[in-house]
Amino acid sequence: MRLVTWNVAGRVGRQPEQTQAIAATGADLVALQEVTVRTLPLWRAALADSGLPACETALEPHPAAGGAGAVRSPAVRRGRLLGVLTAAREPLVRLPAPSDVPWPERVLCCLAGDVEVVNLHSPISPAPDLAKVLTHEALAAYLAADDGRPRILCGDLNTPRRELADGDVLTFAHDSAGRLRPERGERWDRAERALVHGLRAEGWVDAFRALHGYGERQASWTFAHDRGGWRLDHVLVDGLRPVASAYAHEWRRAGLSDHSALVVDLAR
Repeated sequence: MRLVTWNVAGRVGRQPEQTQAIAATGADLVALQEVTVRTLPLWRAALADSGLPACETALEPHPAAGGAGAVRSPAVRRGRLLGVLTAAREPLVRLPAPSDVPWPERVLCCLAGDVEVVNLHSPISPAPDLAKVLTHEALAAYLAADDGRPRILCGDLNTPRRELADGDVLTFAHDSAGRLRPERGERWDRAERALVHGLRAEGWVDAFRALHGYGERQASWTFAHDRGGWRLDHVLVDGLRPVASAYAHEWRRAGLSDHSALVVDLAR
């Protein structure tokens, strides 16, 4: 299985080029973040034309919640315009996402065959009402319930601030000097660590670092001219084995998005 996860930055004018880049990878499964109501129909049509006809989006409510197909979700009415989308070559079955996620348009759970795919776009740290912390806590609790099937967590997790050579991380609960920020504190730190670090204690594998180690700095989002930045975009797997993984930094450098896509090949 080849997976592409990419924050496409809600771009309309570059969407055809984004599609071409994804199609050229031959992906079996695509997880997009920052899809909007305006770009959703463009993505659905383009992905179907690229051989990925199965498509689900958290911009639409889960059928069990009623109102399926109504793109103008409560999130859109409240001004939160960015959602996630998952597409595949084979049929997808949408699963209910954790009910305690504060921004439900940012989390999408689907079955692709017997593999559960969780597509996440974490709120950024300045988001109000502890949205980032609550999102990471809810996803960590959801993923702690292991039903035995293979699972993928992918997307823009908006963490960590820094990866250390021993595999540990510093979260955005810390400042640039590595000091814990008192206005964020230990709960914030635990919440961000829960996915990118804590899941590893439960047997999850970071599909990029498992193959490339922690010796080389990587950033999937940078400031202009590749200055600084952070590795915010991830694929973590449970019950699957990464056999290849690489960031498509050239897509970001070409201006297709402000994020690099992550392309991962997975095997049983």
